[in-house]
Amino acid sequence: MTSTAVRSEQENRERLLAGDIRALRRARGLTLAETGLKLGRSVGWVSQVERGLSIPSLSDLRGFAELFGVPVSLFFSHDVPVENERGVVVRAGGRRTLGTSDSGLVEELLSPDLGGRFEMLRSVFAPGAELKTEARRPTEEAGYVASGSFDIEISGVWHRLGEGDSFRFDGKPFRWRNPGAEPAVVIWVVSPPVY
Repeated sequence: MTSTAVRSEQENRERLLAGDIRALRRARGLTLAETGLKLGRSVGWVSQVERGLSIPSLSDLRGFAELFGVPVSLFFSHDVPVENERGVVVRAGGRRTLGTSDSGLVEELLSPDLGGRFEMLRSVFAPGAELKTEARRPTEEAGYVASGSFDIEISGVWHRLGEGDSFRFDGKPFRWRNPGAEPAVVIWVVSPPVY
């Protein structure tokens, strides 16, 4: 790879990182000033990071991850596609993975980035995995069970779903569990993006 190609690839990664940070901040309803204050940085620095003019350190990325409630790995797994696919296509081998098998939930970002009005995830729930504490997000969410058995509690009501079933809810408290002996695969759509 030529030095020009390496530089171009690095610039593309930096642009994707900047866009993700901006999208996450906006999804959390934070202003540049609030973000800077919480990170102990200036408004100007946060703005430069979001425009790709300043590159955050590893420590800064940890701060962003903690502030936004996302794994720091989200910021490192940019696979830069060919130019005409950027922002449009995600290849099966180029998905960004979130979570670990230790947590019982591994998610892959199916959306090209976090800049749109929604994100699409492929969520794999290990047998017996569960979200014990109720979650609630200011989002509209929907899911399609691609395989396995999946239980979801929405506003205190449990629903047992199987392959081909789907669900939707808007800003309601929820929990989930995989009651089966096989992994459950759910295609999950969230608006606005939260990862």
